[in-house]
Amino acid sequence: MELLILSIFTFFFLSRAELPGTWDLLVPNAGISSMHTAVTRFNTVVLLDRTNTGPSRKMLRKGHCRLDPHDAVLKRDCYAHSVLFDLQTNQIRPLMILTDTWCSSGQFLHDGTLLQTGGDLDGFKKIRKFDPCDINGSCDWVELDDVELSEGRWYASNQILPDGSVIIIGGRGANTVEYYPPRNGAVLFPFLADVEDKQMDNLYPYVHLLPNGKLFVFANNKAVLFDHETNKVVKGYPPLDGGPRNYPSAGSSVMLALEGDYSTAVIVICGGAQYGAFIERSTDTPALGSCGRIVATSLDPIWEMEDMPFGRIMGDMVMLPTGDAIVINGAQAGTQGFEMASNPCLYPLLYRPGQPVGLRFMTLNPGTVPRLYHSTANLLPDGRVLVAGSNPHFFYKFEAEFPTELRIEAFSPEYLSPDRANLRPVIEEIPDTVRFGEAFDVFVSVTLPVVGLVEVNFASAPFATHSFSQGQRLVKLTITPSVPGSGNRYKIGCNAPPNGAVAPPGYYMVFAVNQGVPSVARWVHLVA
Repeated sequence: MELLILSIFTFFFLSRAELPGTWDLLVPNAGISSMHTAVTRFNTVVLLDRTNTGPSRKMLRKGHCRLDPHDAVLKRDCYAHSVLFDLQTNQIRPLMILTDTWCSSGQFLHDGTLLQTGGDLDGFKKIRKFDPCDINGSCDWVELDDVELSEGRWYASNQILPDGSVIIIGGRGANTVEYYPPRNGAVLFPFLADVEDKQMDNLYPYVHLLPNGKLFVFANNKAVLFDHETNKVVKGYPPLDGGPRNYPSAGSSVMLALEGDYSTAVIVICGGAQYGAFIERSTDTPALGSCGRIVATSLDPIWEMEDMPFGRIMGDMVMLPTGDAIVINGAQAGTQGFEMASNPCLYPLLYRPGQPVGLRFMTLNPGTVPRLYHSTANLLPDGRVLVAGSNPHFFYKFEAEFPTELRIEAFSPEYLSPDRANLRPVIEEIPDTVRFGEAFDVFVSVTLPVVGLVEVNFASAPFATHSFSQGQRLVKLTITPSVPGSGNRYKIGCNAPPNGAVAPPGYYMVFAVNQGVPSVARWVHLVA
């Protein structure tokens, strides 16, 4: 507690310029407010809202209007509710989504296709795909007609599995799991019903694939270890104190970097809303400021508790290439839901897992744009964090205390500051494809001589929505010390992740990290 008080005291006497990190406005008007966001291997970003918001600020291509006689606002909808954003040019191209994606879920498949599932109304049981392309391509959403979800999924979570299939867990009124490609329909998952309370608090469960192949599934304030091969719960974890942590009371969660022999997985869950805030529609109830950290693979796991400098509801936790995590977006009071939060938390936090309790959080340079309900955050290949969305209203509303937000920003952590540019490695050569367990070499260049190890880390591209990045993971490869070559060039011997439990097949952003400074990532396809 004394360390926390000291941290807050120090923060209040620092100006914005003295706090680490910088902000950049990338796009003043994306046309839509992004409820769901995913970064593709073409260095483009898929932004996705819901379809029944009424007019957006981006038109579809001429002649491509959506006809929906059941839409309460627009029977003939010529507005885009999804766009493709190019990171190189900041160009935005409208995409056409046909069925309602409100509070849906997603995950990249092993071939780089984005699988998108569920939603509300006509999207309740829908399965969609987006096969990415560069900004000059013609890729667009495809709604599958030959297959649908076994059960409607609204507020569900997806996770790619070691074999490349995807598990879809939960949703409002759906205490089941199912798979894509489909297996045998929906399977009962009683745990979700057991943790449901009068305000739900079991939606958008936090799902993490552990390196032992089992799933850590957390909802409300409890977690279980789930065997997706047998569809059985094999272990229960102690409750996490402090209050509910999932929608509509969501904080956020990450699995820390997998490294070493990959036998240990650590889960962190931070923030949330006090129970009752959602039922009472209380916008000023202080958010939870506590975090729990647990070794999910331990034989006798316990939660280690610590406090953030701020209470936070609806924060996004993003794993950085270094193994640190950033906590960004959200509010300091209220709960999730339309117009149900206040006091935006503009200050990001850096979570440093290797520090002792009480010293893990560092307050970063604040933004100026409130990012409340329906905002997102994603790691970019250049090491920045993309921040988008925030629409705490049922429709788009621009004349409000917290208006619908169309701006796209990027936050640059301190490792991208100019005084560290000489440490930033450049990946000169890396294979486009590697197999599980394969030995391969990475060649990097660095301006200053390398001191110590240069890490090579695999970062997934998750599907971010509602304060949780579905499928997020960071894997630190086992490497040999860098070998100097001619000039400032170095060779690093690497071993690919050993199996799909450590890193499921798919496309990864691969970063070289020198003294805490990451390179620009190269996309590498990890295959069986």
